[in-house]
Amino acid sequence: MRMAATLQRSLERAHCQFDLVPHPHSATSLESARVANIPAERLAKSVILDDRHGHFLMAVVPASRHLDVGKVRKDARQWQLTNEATLSGLFKDCELGAVPAVGEPYGMNMLVDPTLTRQKDIYMESGDHENLVHMRMDEFLKLVPDAEVCELCH
Repeated sequence: MRMAATLQRSLERAHCQFDLVPHPHSATSLESARVANIPAERLAKSVILDDRHGHFLMAVVPASRHLDVGKVRKDARQWQLTNEATLSGLFKDCELGAVPAVGEPYGMNMLVDPTLTRQKDIYMESGDHENLVHMRMDEFLKLVPDAEVCELCH
């Protein structure tokens, strides 16, 4: 598959410069970082949350860290992890577990941990389990201009 069509359109619209980094098949973000030989703190991992009332939120954290759901304060809602069955409907052009770190093109607000924004460049899933998108941080921020940066990890 190489790259989700939604991600590709977003990159083109924002005129972002990026590289596609192929790697052996992997099942998790940490494994992707390992097999692609990149630092896990530079791989942006998407965690999808919902309020059980049809509202979704994407929290983006480094693959080396864990999301602290208690730190997610957005719209005074109670956020919780979205179940996998729901994810396949939200990200129709992505393989399950390979969601790119871009919420806006998929119709959801986005929070990004500052641990990521302090990196000079980052990697993210491309929509499949065998490719990562690599870009400079300024290009990523151009791609997700409305993302809110806030502490999300323990």
